[in-house]
Amino acid sequence: MYLGIDLGTSSVKSILIDDEQRLIGEASSAPLDVVRAMPGWSEQDPEIWWRAVCETLDSLGRAHPVEMSAVEGIGLSGQMYGATVLDEADRPLRPAILWNDTRSAAQCAELERRVPDIKSIAGRKPTPGVTASKLMWLAANEPETFSRVRKVLLPKDYIRMLLTGEKVSDLADASGTMWVDLKSRTWSAELLSATGLSEDHMPRLCEGTEVSGRLRPGLAQRWGMARLPVVAGGGGDNACGACGTGVIEDGHGTVSLGTSGVLFVANNSPRIAEDFAIETLCHAVPDRWHQMSVVLSATSCLTWLSKRLKRSPEDLIQSLGAAPRPATDVIFTPFLDGCWSPRNDANIRGSFHGIAHQHDDEALTQAVLQGVAFAIAECAEAFRESGTELKRLMAIGGGSRSPLWLSILATALDTELELPDASALGAAFGAARLGMIAATGARPSEVLRRPNILDVVPPAAAYADSYAASFRSWKRQARAN
Repeated sequence: MYLGIDLGTSSVKSILIDDEQRLIGEASSAPLDVVRAMPGWSEQDPEIWWRAVCETLDSLGRAHPVEMSAVEGIGLSGQMYGATVLDEADRPLRPAILWNDTRSAAQCAELERRVPDIKSIAGRKPTPGVTASKLMWLAANEPETFSRVRKVLLPKDYIRMLLTGEKVSDLADASGTMWVDLKSRTWSAELLSATGLSEDHMPRLCEGTEVSGRLRPGLAQRWGMARLPVVAGGGGDNACGACGTGVIEDGHGTVSLGTSGVLFVANNSPRIAEDFAIETLCHAVPDRWHQMSVVLSATSCLTWLSKRLKRSPEDLIQSLGAAPRPATDVIFTPFLDGCWSPRNDANIRGSFHGIAHQHDDEALTQAVLQGVAFAIAECAEAFRESGTELKRLMAIGGGSRSPLWLSILATALDTELELPDASALGAAFGAARLGMIAATGARPSEVLRRPNILDVVPPAAAYADSYAASFRSWKRQARAN
């Protein structure tokens, strides 16, 4: 048996799978509180992460005692970028500053000034989400706390420390900090020094498939495990999600239509992002990298519209039918929460443009679906400019249940979209798979298999010119916002 633990921003999910990768059990924690003391701030107390992990594993232990006794490997997944700073006794000095905290914009500019060739080392420009700029903010605004920092851990690595006693990070998660040399897959002394830190402040690095430690005996006894399972390096939530869908080959990827939209593509070499705000990171498997872009508002845009029109999202989508249709002339830019990618603009906001008397609920709904698809297509353009070819894309997330939305997205991307059997996909599943590899020594390609594909949605060739023209108009409007 193998465990996957996914530490999200809103909750923890843990799953138990057997050696055939069948789902045996799953448990989710109570919601996790996020504290926003100031505009743009987002923090969590690391102690609530640990309580939530224990809550899920206690639940699995009660529900599946026989299966839990046979656990041999554990994989960890988690929210990325969060700065968890520890003192000399390994106690958190303050609440963790999370991935969606935007207070460190000024420090990003300063980090670029200190390291002019930062893109060639870390693969991209710094943004307020990354861990390095958070520590620079801490040095400037809480110098006494900064002076007491002995270790900096990412959220799931704090959980690893409590599970195993080891201070270790995997390369997929660590490469998002802006402290890793992307090509050599090691800590960069230059980037650490530029933020007032050294490698002594960092955990040991390992690949996501490697053994990072073993579960403490007392915890194994608590959860009824007959052995001391190995704990794999694991990965950030997006890399683990890719492991769950078997996305490890060059040019293979996923496009997620969830609350946010995520384009994720695996690479066989690091691709420098140049001036685009796209993430180039190590993958959770050796000798692989990946690119990732996040559109902050995707299905949340449809939720927003449904509240304004007082109709459910399902009703709005169903009113459009399932058949492909030409592009609408109404332009919607989906920047309700700002824009992270392919340009970083925290102040930009969404808009409708070109509304006339004849435009009804259906026209506004299609404009929203189309606007989200175009935002993802703009990210894909940045990937392609860096040399990435989109060979195979799987569509995942709640929005992928809409045939029309998938048709619009496939046409905007000019790429077929595969619909997987999603019965056991997700970051916790990918983490459990990494735990299996670490415990058994199996090759990643043997374990990280692609799911069955239920359907393939092609671009709507009849409307390609319609969408291409509308995309050009959308880009002009998005850049004018």
